[in-house]
Amino acid sequence: MYRESQKIHIIEEVLKVDNSATLNELETFFKKSKKSKPVKRSIYDFVGVLSDKEAEKMKKAINETCEVINEEDWK
Repeated sequence: MYRESQKIHIIEEVLKVDNSATLNELETFFKKSKKSKPVKRSIYDFVGVLSDKEAEKMKKAINETCEVINEEDWK
């Protein structure tokens, strides 16, 4: 719901604008924003996101929980 109220606030602010140059800039901005393509992410965009300590902690958690097979679950 926050996004909707944010949109309404922006519309209210635009309605207050009397300056033609400002309106032209806003119009240009909105046209450009429609033309922009979504950014395609690569796995390499995430290199360095975690510290070595955080990565080790994550590996440990995965090994302790995801690699465990409970034979009772298969009965």
